[in-house]
Amino acid sequence: MNRLRHTTLTFFKKLLMSVRSYTRSFNGFAAYLTPQEQEKLADHEEVVSVFPSKTFQLQTTRSWDFMGFSEHVDRNPTVESDTIIGVIDSGIWPESFSFNDAGLGPPPKKWKGACKGGFNFTCNNKIIGARFYGSYSARDTLGHGTHTASTAAGKMVISASFNGIAYGVARGAVPSSRIAVYKVCKPILGCSSEELLGAFDDAIADGVDLITISIGGSRAGELENDPIAIGSFHASQKGILVIQSAGNSGYRGSVASIAPWIFTVAASTTDRGIVTKVALGNGSILTGKSVNSFKFRETTFPLVYGKEASSPGQCSEQSAKGCEPLCLHKDLVKGKIVLCDSFGGREEALRAGALGIIGLHDDANDVSFVVPLPASPLTKHDFSVVKSYINSTKAPTVDIRTSESIQNLDAPRVASFSSRGPNIILPNILKPDVTAPGVEILAAFSPMARVVSDDRSFQYSIMSGTSMSCPHVAGAAAYVKSLHPDWSPSAIKSALMTTARRMNVKHNQDAEFAYGSGHIDPVKAANPGLVYETMQEDYIKMLCGLRSDTSTLRKLFGGKVNCYEEFKINPKELNYPSMAINIATFQPSNIIILFSEKFTRTVTNVGHANSTYKAKTSISSDYSINVNPSILTFGELNEKKTFEVTISGKYTGNIISAALEWSDGVHNVRSPIVVYTN
Repeated sequence: MNRLRHTTLTFFKKLLMSVRSYTRSFNGFAAYLTPQEQEKLADHEEVVSVFPSKTFQLQTTRSWDFMGFSEHVDRNPTVESDTIIGVIDSGIWPESFSFNDAGLGPPPKKWKGACKGGFNFTCNNKIIGARFYGSYSARDTLGHGTHTASTAAGKMVISASFNGIAYGVARGAVPSSRIAVYKVCKPILGCSSEELLGAFDDAIADGVDLITISIGGSRAGELENDPIAIGSFHASQKGILVIQSAGNSGYRGSVASIAPWIFTVAASTTDRGIVTKVALGNGSILTGKSVNSFKFRETTFPLVYGKEASSPGQCSEQSAKGCEPLCLHKDLVKGKIVLCDSFGGREEALRAGALGIIGLHDDANDVSFVVPLPASPLTKHDFSVVKSYINSTKAPTVDIRTSESIQNLDAPRVASFSSRGPNIILPNILKPDVTAPGVEILAAFSPMARVVSDDRSFQYSIMSGTSMSCPHVAGAAAYVKSLHPDWSPSAIKSALMTTARRMNVKHNQDAEFAYGSGHIDPVKAANPGLVYETMQEDYIKMLCGLRSDTSTLRKLFGGKVNCYEEFKINPKELNYPSMAINIATFQPSNIIILFSEKFTRTVTNVGHANSTYKAKTSISSDYSINVNPSILTFGELNEKKTFEVTISGKYTGNIISAALEWSDGVHNVRSPIVVYTN
């Protein structure tokens, strides 16, 4: 950025390609300059100063502040301290600063669990319970469980970072809440169904208030074959809200968490991103996505292409270009940075002893992962720039710089890896339910855990996935529950869904299939005005409506189930905070389909005793929405009102994203309405 006196600003802007002008607080402009241009400009007497642009880090771990949920929000400390979050995951690292119990009294009297953490494991007044399954300890060796637990309910830790990256304050949503740990996941072996069900069983008996579970299959399965769906149904019967990650498959129809009694969470970005810059010997600066904490201190090193770093006959040319396993020769990469056609070649580069790697990004370029050596993956365009440079230079050199924090101006944006709807098992239940921060999240980590091929140890690490967004919603739900301890799981879920912010469709082309009701707003969710409550009997009616037989339902879900005809309902009639309908059709995709669908819903007043809500709907030339009645008048709290929503129009092949919003002038209670075909 270059600051000049006003008299010379216009003149220099004509000479140089200006990036941005500054004319209000001071006179100046930003421009791309070569070192020679910078020196020449600085010698001009009208120029006050010339200095390089720097990226300043935000002084926070960011995700909670990004959602408008500061550490100073209104709280109910007593109830928050009595709230117990069950974490079904890979265990926990109890010595982490995020789990210190300073200022916390003994466990709540309602707690019925135990500390059975196994060898060398001690609970405290923060981690009040621990159990493990098929292992020898509840201690976390993967880092995943520690990360999710601290995101939801970790104590405030000042000056947390990943080796200096993302420096700031690490905290959970409800730092006074208690944590009960259920370790079901193990390295390589994963998380078995039986151990998952065992964890649910114990957590329910122990008396947890919520369960966060960042575990799931690669795709949705039938409810009766899904241990998480079964376990969470029993949890909901006991008033326990279960929050689950949507999955990380990324394509349409891949959402793995589909049961309506589960709160399903997609992952999106915050306004802080992490990038790793690559400086070529010719002065070009390129930007890639990785979390690189290694420091070259702006020293350049020789750059070699993978095909030139493989001995003749060692690998095919294509394999050598991609730096596939055993293709790089140690003597040919020693003291050099290697260029690989695939970023997957970083492990081979590490094995061969290369100083670092520049690779072609194998996936979407919207998320940074921790790398075990200096490394930066580039987009196809930027990668071609490096290839052109290496082919046109006798002695190419490069510097891979330590990662920086930048501002994401388009946040929140659903991550490319986040699993999308529609719900392939229950097409008339919209999934995921909401989205929350799940990209490049800094949180506590296990020092025993290792990133692939990386022998370094970390107290805090940066991770991405719906596994990271799930505990954000769990923490937000715990916060809402601490302010409304008598609310049912479905009421808490409704509060977070109907106050969520609808996201920019231009940046999220899958619309509600990507983000559900929208991006959560924990502060607004504490005062939603109206809630959609779903009773256990409603879920049973829906299961009966799916033509499940009575005996099977009794075995799986318990209770006195009797699926007589009048007891059955279509899933679209479930009293859910969102509305979705799959128009079954065998018509060609280019045929306009006329449709008309009706939904019946009931809301409960939790806002002001005397209040009147008016319906407002989205408008389109393709559809019309009728709400009957369109005005709801309440005379007391907890009063219920039922209404019908009819959407009709023409379907032209694209998802119809509509909405209904009830407003009393203070509260805005929004429900998405989605119409689509397979």
